[in-house]
Amino acid sequence: MRYQSKLTIGKLPLVSIALGPDPQTNQNYGIAVGVVAIGDLAFGVASIGVLSAGVLPIGALAFGIMSIGAVSIGLVATGAAAIGVLATGGLAIGLYPTGGLAIGAHPTGALPIRWP
Repeated sequence: MRYQSKLTIGKLPLVSIALGPDPQTNQNYGIAVGVVAIGDLAFGVASIGVLSAGVLPIGALAFGIMSIGAVSIGLVATGAAAIGVLATGGLAIGLYPTGGLAIGAHPTGALPIRWP
């Protein structure tokens, strides 16, 4: 499935959706790039995908400012494993981590480990 909105902000489409293989372009997975991106690989201000990056990414692997995912890296990160200034998750690493195993300067949770 492929969709790109005609409305753009700068050079980015407002909405970009790319899911699954595309035999026409010989892609094995969808790469979505837009202000709002939804795809196997999604890159945008708000993005949803297996691998997601942007200001507000959501996905199995999420990288961004406020990220949510199984593995999440960002300023504010939430997920099973989260790394960030404010990190929340089963394993949380950061300046202010909260979680089952929290490692950082000011940890809180079931097993807080103060480091460094």
